[in-house]
Amino acid sequence: MSKVLIRGAKVLGGAPQDVLIDGAQIEAVGSGLSAEGAEVVEADGKVLLPGLVDLHTHLREPGREDSETVLTGTRAAASGGYTAVFAMANTFPVADTAGVVEQVYRLGRQHGYCDVQPIGAVTVGLEGRKLAELGAMHESAAGVTVFSDDGKCVDDAVIMRRALEYVKAFGGVVAQHAQEPRLTEGAQMNEGVVSAELGLGGWPAVAEESIIARDVLLAEHVGSRVHICHLSTAGSVEIVRWAKSRGIDVTAEVTPHHLLLTDELVRTYNPVYKVNPPLRTERDVYALREALADGTIDIVATDHAPHPHEDKDCEWAAAAMGMVGLETALSVVQETMVETGLLDWAQVAERMSFQPARIGRANGHGRPVSAGEPANLTLVDTAYRGSVDPAGFASRSRNTPYEGRELPGRVTHTWLRGKATLVDGKLT
Repeated sequence: MSKVLIRGAKVLGGAPQDVLIDGAQIEAVGSGLSAEGAEVVEADGKVLLPGLVDLHTHLREPGREDSETVLTGTRAAASGGYTAVFAMANTFPVADTAGVVEQVYRLGRQHGYCDVQPIGAVTVGLEGRKLAELGAMHESAAGVTVFSDDGKCVDDAVIMRRALEYVKAFGGVVAQHAQEPRLTEGAQMNEGVVSAELGLGGWPAVAEESIIARDVLLAEHVGSRVHICHLSTAGSVEIVRWAKSRGIDVTAEVTPHHLLLTDELVRTYNPVYKVNPPLRTERDVYALREALADGTIDIVATDHAPHPHEDKDCEWAAAAMGMVGLETALSVVQETMVETGLLDWAQVAERMSFQPARIGRANGHGRPVSAGEPANLTLVDTAYRGSVDPAGFASRSRNTPYEGRELPGRVTHTWLRGKATLVDGKLT
């Protein structure tokens, strides 16, 4: 592999420096670097970050290739600056065996746009009744360390306890979709003023908060790790903050859309805004931003949930829940967290690369931008402003809530172990 010299990049938002890539590694970081025969990328003050890591992606393959595949999903990831994604288990068949997780893992290696780490199901078929082959998935070629029934809640406390006990043996983590099913039967949106006015079934905050409260206590009792998927309410923030103050080993994620959008958008009846957990209130949005800034919420995860147009271009009640997010995540974080002064770029790297890699044990990712480290990098033009056009997405699906909306920032280059996957905003 040839050498690449990135000239004048603001590493983690700091003073401009040069970064020399040699093969799969960073050879040097400093000023006035040169290398004979190297490909030169003029960064011109763009921000250089470690490759982003998404702990919550739906790639849909196997089974729903009409909405996304490992190839299209990882191309979308590279376009958004990601070098590693964790693929959720709610595929068809469900990723509840070593065979299925190995299939997803090998597809990721084959396509080469980013590393794909499969997430294994907690229970067989996501049915919540019997533990899946957790140990076999961990011992497989995929080396699964994160387990989740995402899309469904592990609502049985005994099953959840057993899962936490099981993964403790190999340092794994259970990632919980916190949704008490009996409290959300028929739910269409956040329960509150807007749902009452629109006459739509409400998804109450307590349905999320009660499961989080139970699970942090179970994790404390067992001495295991629990991760909270797509935390969305101010009350959930307080529970996680309390749990961390007790020393409970809990981590939590927030999605970009929960940092920006509110349930007021449901007044349009546009199903693009239908998501699980639902868009919440403005009060919740600001609580989530503050919690991400102070570290109560550890990471940003996209919950990239692609759907074909027929599952979204329909009446609200019949529409599928979910939004695509890989290609817009960093821009939303720039708008909501950086431009508001809540985070700097080094802290963005912590929440979108270093910490998700640590939680998921993604070896080689979330590493410092320094000599001797893997060359997993993304270059961001933070001065860019532009309207979101889903027609240009690499994802197979177009269900973005940001169509036509102006967002800041644009990923121009992504490198996976020194190999460019995105150059000047175009996939290689």
